[in-house]
Amino acid sequence: MKAVFLDANPTLAAVAERLRRAGDPELVINRQPDITPDQVPAALGDGEIAIIDHTHLPTGIARQCKALKHVVFLGTGARSYMNPEELGGLGIEVHIIKGYGDTAVAECAFALMWAAAKGLAKMDRGMRAGNWLRTDAVQLTGKTIGLVGFGGIAAEVARLAQGAGMKVLAWNRSPKSHPGVEFVELDALLAQSHVVSLHLLLNDETRGMISAQRLAAMRDGAILINTARGALVDEAAMIAALKSGKLGHAGLDVYEVEPMPAQHPLYELDNVTLSAHSAFRTPEASDNLIQAALNHCRRVSGQGTQQ
Repeated sequence: MKAVFLDANPTLAAVAERLRRAGDPELVINRQPDITPDQVPAALGDGEIAIIDHTHLPTGIARQCKALKHVVFLGTGARSYMNPEELGGLGIEVHIIKGYGDTAVAECAFALMWAAAKGLAKMDRGMRAGNWLRTDAVQLTGKTIGLVGFGGIAAEVARLAQGAGMKVLAWNRSPKSHPGVEFVELDALLAQSHVVSLHLLLNDETRGMISAQRLAAMRDGAILINTARGALVDEAAMIAALKSGKLGHAGLDVYEVEPMPAQHPLYELDNVTLSAHSAFRTPEASDNLIQAALNHCRRVSGQGTQQ
C-alpha cells in the first residue's frame, strides 16, 4: 500500500524520514503544511493511506480520493477536522493516535498555570514596553487544581501538581480512580478549584461544556487552563468572565478558530497567557507520534510493527 503524509511540516517530515524502515509501505512526504482541502485529491493521488496532521478533510473531498482506504490522523482530535462516521460510510477507516504527547502537553498545561498565577506574560509585555510592571501573584502550593477529564495527560498533570504541593480533584465521565486524586462531581470541582484544567476530547457531548453557567459556578478569580480543544469552552462567555474578573486568568493553547484571527478580543486582555497550539511539540512527542503513525501504516498494509 502507498501512504502519503499530506501536510508535513519540516520537523515532522524529518522525523518521518529518520524513522522509516526498509520494507515499510511506500511513503510519500508532501512538504506542504498549508495544503488546502481542495488540493488533497491531487496530492494523495493513488495513495490508499493519508497521514494528516492538521488539514481538514471534508467528506466531499474524501469522496474524490478514489483509492483512499485509511486516514491516520496525527492526534486524538480527528473530529475537529473530519467526520469519521461519514468517512466510514465511504469505506475509509480513521485511525487516531493516543498518548504520544501526554507528558509534553501536561508540562505545557503546568507551565501555563504557573505563568498565569505569577503574571509572567503581563510583566514581560510591560517590561518590553519600558514599564517596570510588578504584579501580585498567586501562590499555588496548598491550592486546589481540578482536572476536567482524566486520561493520560491529566494523570501527568496530577503527578506534577502533587509534586508542587497542590490538592488534586478530578471529574471524568466514566468512573476512575488514581493515587492521590479525589474524584468528585463536576459542580463540586468547579466550586472548589483555584485552577481548572481541561483534558477532554471534543465531541457533541463536550462541545461548549464550559458554558457561561459553569464559568459562573467557578471560584471567583480562578485560573482556567485549556490545552485540549478550544470549542470545549464558550469563548464569548470566557472573555466576559475574564473582563469582569470572575476568571482571574486563562492560560490557553487552543482556540475555537486556529490560527487565531487578527484583532481577536483575547489579544486585548492582560489576564490571558496565549500559546499557539504547541503543547505537544517536543522532540520526544514528535518521535512517538510519527512512530505510531508508521505503525498504523505497517499494520493496515499487513506488514505488522515488528522491528
